[in-house]
Order: sequence, then structure tokens, then C-alpha cells
Amino acid sequence: MAKQSKKLSMDIGISEADRKKIAEGLSALLADSYTLYLMTHNFHWNVTGPQFNSLHTMFMNQYTEQWNALDIIAERIRSLGFPAPGTYKEFVKLASIKEVEGVPKANDMIRHLVAAQEATARTARKLFPVVDEANDQPTADVLTQRIDVHEKTAWMLRSLLEE
Repeated sequence: MAKQSKKLSMDIGISEADRKKIAEGLSALLADSYTLYLMTHNFHWNVTGPQFNSLHTMFMNQYTEQWNALDIIAERIRSLGFPAPGTYKEFVKLASIKEVEGVPKANDMIRHLVAAQEATARTARKLFPVVDEANDQPTADVLTQRIDVHEKTAWMLRSLLEE
């Protein structure tokens, strides 16, 4: 007879229904973040042109920061008692950011990254009402940090496109 594992109940002061809603929102944020990470890393590998050196380095700094953030988001989902999505199939289904086909020119890469940074910030911001209602300060802290990074990065990228 196979031994069945019992799921222990969780009582962290947030109802299961609220934890589920928050985990779903964080899963969408994780999917956007992973898609953004992959896009940025792809552009790092494939950028060419007169801005090569500065963009290559900038993209590396950005994808490294994004890579580290993935763990923070996924571990927050786990802390709420739910599995974190972790496959391309799940990420494609959950993400608001679409993959870029081919290899765009450097300025188009920047435009794609601005849009993806802003989309990721919107995904994080959209979760705040649920998090506030549930009195979930740790998730609010993660969201605040991620929004700050994405808005600042979008501003810096946009600045490269100004005349």
C-alpha cells in the first residue's frame, strides 16, 4: 500500500482563497519576468551596430538582475502554499509579453524591452489591490521592488531612443 502524504494546513493570517489569488497574480508576474529575462538575454547575444558594446553590457546587467528576481517571485508563491509555474508552456500561457521573432535592429530591441519592462510593471501593479486587501506585506514588498526596477529600467532604455 502506497503511503499518502498529508498536506499540512497553513495559517499565516491570509485565507486560502486570498493566497490562491495572490499566487495566481504572482504566477503571471513570474511569467512576464521570465519572458522579459529571456528577451533581454537573447538581445544581449544578438545585438549589433554602433551601440554594441554599451547595449551588450547594459543587457547583461539587466538580465542578471531579472534572473535573480525570478527566484524571489517563485519562492513567494511557494511561501503562500502553491506551486510556482516553471515551464515554457505555462509561461507562454500566463505572460502578457509576446516573444519577439527574428533579430531586430538595436533600436527596435530597445523599443521591445521598454514595452516588456512596462508590461511587467503593469502586471505587478495589477496585483496590489488583492495584496492590500489580504494584508500581505511581504508580497507588497516584492511588488514594490519589482515595479521600481521595471519603471527605472524602462526610463533608462527610453532615454536611449531620444534625440
